[in-house]
Amino acid sequence: MESDYFVALLGQMFALALKVAFPLLMVTLVVGVAISVLQVVTQIQEMTLTFVPKLICFVLTLAFAGHWMLQLILDFSRSTIGKIAEIP
Repeated sequence: MESDYFVALLGQMFALALKVAFPLLMVTLVVGVAISVLQVVTQIQEMTLTFVPKLICFVLTLAFAGHWMLQLILDFSRSTIGKIAEIP
């Protein structure tokens, strides 16, 4: 019983980690690919040209989706802490 519960909890934790990280990773990936295509077309090989736009988009995405991400993490934490008393 206990091992099944912890395996299910681990699966929920991984699913939550993917849900929280997915928007940030996708925005960074799309911006990185777009900047890379721009660099290939213009033959500009400047390192800050890739880093700064990705950082700006990452921060903007975090600002817009941060509340949702934090709410997911808090809901999961509350439900997990609430279930501690139910563990035999």
